Amino acid sequence: MEDLKSVKIAVQTTKFQAIMQAKCPRCREGKMFEYPASQVTKFDKMHTNCPVCNLRFEVEPGFWFGAMFISYGFTVMLLAVIGVATNVLFPNASVWAYIIPITVVSLGFVPFNFRLSRSVFIHFFGFINYEPNRR
Repeated sequence: MEDLKSVKIAVQTTKFQAIMQAKCPRCREGKMFEYPASQVTKFDKMHTNCPVCNLRFEVEPGFWFGAMFISYGFTVMLLAVIGVATNVLFPNASVWAYIIPITVVSLGFVPFNFRLSRSVFIHFFGFINYEPNRR
């Protein structure tokens, strides 16, 4: 009888999981960012290459410029949701009842938005194919 610790089950990471976890688009194992998003001063530090398969994340010079458009879309959606929620919860609210929560929440989501937009951009517009056996 085999020891359960020695049995390895190959679980394939889906593209959605890889995007949400900011994993490499080629191997879906290596992390794109050096530090966790909770480290506010270092949330934007990326590995130059994937630590697992050595893929260079900046596909070409200026590649990440396109991620700003995705970030803009995420921010607009977030601001719209907060605005509608404020209007539903407080129908006769003043302008400040909109400005304060929108500002606080949008600033709080900067690390998450930054990472998610880069991850989405490289997975969908980096034209990098998934290679499960790539090491």
